[in-house]
Amino acid sequence: MSFKAYPKYKESGVEWLGRVPEHWEVRRLRQIGPLLKGSGGTKEDVVETGVPCVRYGDLYTTHAYFVRQSRTCVTDERATDYFPIHRGDVLFAASGEDLAEIGRSAVNLIEGDAVCGGDLVVLRPQISAVPEFLGYACDSWVAKAQKAAMGRGTTVKHIYPDELKRLIIALPSPEEQARIASFLAHETAKIDALIAEQQRLIELLQEKRQAVISHAVTKGLNPDAPMKDSGIEWLGKVPEHWDVGPLKRYWSITDCKHVTAEFVEDGFPLASIREVQGRWVDLSNAKRTTERFYTQLIEGGRQPQQGDLVFSRNATVGEVAQVPSTGPAFAMGQDVCLLRRLRPTYSSDYLQAVLRAPVVVEQIGLLMIGSTFKRINVEEIRCLLVPMPPADEQQAIAAASEQAASGVDTLVEQSAAAISLLQERRSALISAAVAGQIDVRDFVGTEAA
Repeated sequence: MSFKAYPKYKESGVEWLGRVPEHWEVRRLRQIGPLLKGSGGTKEDVVETGVPCVRYGDLYTTHAYFVRQSRTCVTDERATDYFPIHRGDVLFAASGEDLAEIGRSAVNLIEGDAVCGGDLVVLRPQISAVPEFLGYACDSWVAKAQKAAMGRGTTVKHIYPDELKRLIIALPSPEEQARIASFLAHETAKIDALIAEQQRLIELLQEKRQAVISHAVTKGLNPDAPMKDSGIEWLGKVPEHWDVGPLKRYWSITDCKHVTAEFVEDGFPLASIREVQGRWVDLSNAKRTTERFYTQLIEGGRQPQQGDLVFSRNATVGEVAQVPSTGPAFAMGQDVCLLRRLRPTYSSDYLQAVLRAPVVVEQIGLLMIGSTFKRINVEEIRCLLVPMPPADEQQAIAAASEQAASGVDTLVEQSAAAISLLQERRSALISAAVAGQIDVRDFVGTEAA
């Protein structure tokens, strides 16, 4: 879809903004209203119901630009220690992990009383402005570029009210702001619907992927193979020539060394729960330790070798990754254990698929302990019941599963790419509209969202 331009433009006087419609104004935020630092905020204040309390995380929702409800509340008594916000206030994140996050903003559209904490900066408009337009304008690409240049700090970036006061946006009349906001609400809703369709397709593809692999690793590849009762309710029948038994019968399970290692900038990498979220152990962001601690951590046959599996037994219980054939020597960190095949012909790919299949996931779910952070004991991992076909069949099943998964993964990648393009189009459309690059004054549709 193409949109027409305005009939006349003028130079904005701002290099990165360029020309704007002739009748628009160019203003800094300090000309729109005061910027105020939020105040208050502890985790202990959170309650189920009470006064809505907008926090940093509320600005990072799927649709951004607007906050229509908060994820947390505080009591009426504690609310007096927080900063009161009004409908139409523009809320900016006061900090972020990188320049892409710094100053993330959204306009408050909560009806009634609401507050925010010290992790936000509040713009309170004192001129006649449409809140929805400000929501789009203050987090458009043009605004984000300015905010990124205002970020201060190294590990965590911060942005302050005195800097945000200098941020420049282009402003048409309130009537035109309302028309632009209405147009964007209508058009972005259509784009969001397309994104939702692609996201649902990805979910269905991933479910299909899991179902295909789960069937292969528990029923085999031969649909005509004689079957027998496995004796496990959630596994059902398995091929007659397969074995079913505790994991320790086929693979050794060795817990990590319970040693608090010293962390250094340049040393031996450690694989903990964060490093075992994919097919392969990922050491790209792993913590590192000294040679002395590395030597302690690999004692007792704990040095990971090609074909071993590293299994998470805490927090992300059940995640499992293979040790690749290339890469630096590393040791297990905390909260993981090492699985090593008892026969060299056993397939790591096969077991990894089994451990992620419902037949094992359901067992883990029944065995996990803990309230806030779930975990499973090593002895219970050893006793997990798994189907075990002959070694050559393990290899065949793993290869067939990989082929099937590859086809599904290609479709998932295509859908993910489509989502990325739609999101880029959404952002580009918003930026074009609030910067006056397209003329939508003739738009007829729903009122501003």
